[in-house]
Amino acid sequence: MTPPNSTGERLRTLFLAPAALLLAALFGVPMAILLAYTFLTRGVYGGVSEPWTLENWQRLADPLYAAILGKSFAVAAASTLLCALIGFPLALFIARAKTRKNLYLHLVILPFWTSFLVRTYAWMFLLRDTGLVNLVLLKLGLISQPLPLLYNYGAVLLGLVYTYLPFMVLPVYATLERLDVSLLEAAADLGARPLQ
Repeated sequence: MTPPNSTGERLRTLFLAPAALLLAALFGVPMAILLAYTFLTRGVYGGVSEPWTLENWQRLADPLYAAILGKSFAVAAASTLLCALIGFPLALFIARAKTRKNLYLHLVILPFWTSFLVRTYAWMFLLRDTGLVNLVLLKLGLISQPLPLLYNYGAVLLGLVYTYLPFMVLPVYATLERLDVSLLEAAADLGARPLQ
């Protein structure tokens, strides 16, 4: 057994140091600049200028900003939960697929082949008052006037889930793909139900 500060560990630290310094510079310096900006005064034309003040930090106690922050966290939590609820079964389906596994993976990755801006405009085209969804519902006689599907929390949630779902599916799929099937058989032999 080698001591904790062996030559191998020193070499690893030495070789990782440039990458760690680069990450610190690329992430730490902009965050420090942003933190410094929070202590400056808002300028007349939208920028920041001296004097240094705590006014921006005192605004955090304003109920308006607290409500906005709370809504942001609620939307983030809801989108994460929806991505997990949709992504895990989808990743499990793809991992257990005998045939067409590559097709399913390509369908998950397919949105990345299109610009994010183009995908956003496509959703706007689908959800607006004169969009495809409202047009179909009106033609089928299911609604009498267009539904407000755009510019609300539902549309934001839909956009977030659509955008981040592949980032949930792909890592979960990679983990489930490496899962040994004999472990599932052993669990079943020991009395575990299929859902467990």
